Amino acid sequence: MCASYGLDPRFTDAEGLADADEAVLDGLRSWAQHNAGETLRPTGRNLRNLNPVVTATDGAAALEAAWWGFLVDGQPARFPSINTRSERLQDRPGALRTRGLVPATGWYEMQKPERIWHEFGLGRGVLFSMAAVTQRGRTPDGDGVTCYSIVMRPAPPHLADIHDRMPVLIPTAFADDWLHGDPTRDLIDEALLAAAGLDERVAAVPRGDDRGAQTLF
Repeated sequence: MCASYGLDPRFTDAEGLADADEAVLDGLRSWAQHNAGETLRPTGRNLRNLNPVVTATDGAAALEAAWWGFLVDGQPARFPSINTRSERLQDRPGALRTRGLVPATGWYEMQKPERIWHEFGLGRGVLFSMAAVTQRGRTPDGDGVTCYSIVMRPAPPHLADIHDRMPVLIPTAFADDWLHGDPTRDLIDEALLAAAGLDERVAAVPRGDDRGAQTLF
């Protein structure tokens, strides 16, 4: 499953979001620069965990700060919630009611039993989007917030020996469909088909134990 991911402020716009305007891209750069391009990690019970996510607001793509993982009664859910299996959404498409796009330039997984971290991505500085399902929650401070869970799928054969799962990457041409499409089994099926079109471009780079350094792509 997706253990962590990063957003490098030096990203290119080529693989951006289908209907994102320059304000959204500038917002992503500002957030990444403020966080020094550091890798995102799930946080502890008493820490802030707000990260940029693109959601559908009034029919258009909008950037908002969202919480990675679901919050229940003001606390992180007792069940694993930073990732959601695509198979679960196929069986229960009602969970697709609200969705988002998680911008990233790389994600990180540990290869076992070697315990070697790898960075996955589409190339140096290439911005891409990971599919997410969202729901409303309340932070430990009592503030209402959008929560998100990254949708995961089985990895293709050339990556499966490193890790058996990967995020569902949403190509630019399918971004609008993911944000605005009807929450049905067809939507997740079509997202998986669109994501498979990017499989050959996904590469992994060994990172040792350091997930916070600058990208090696």
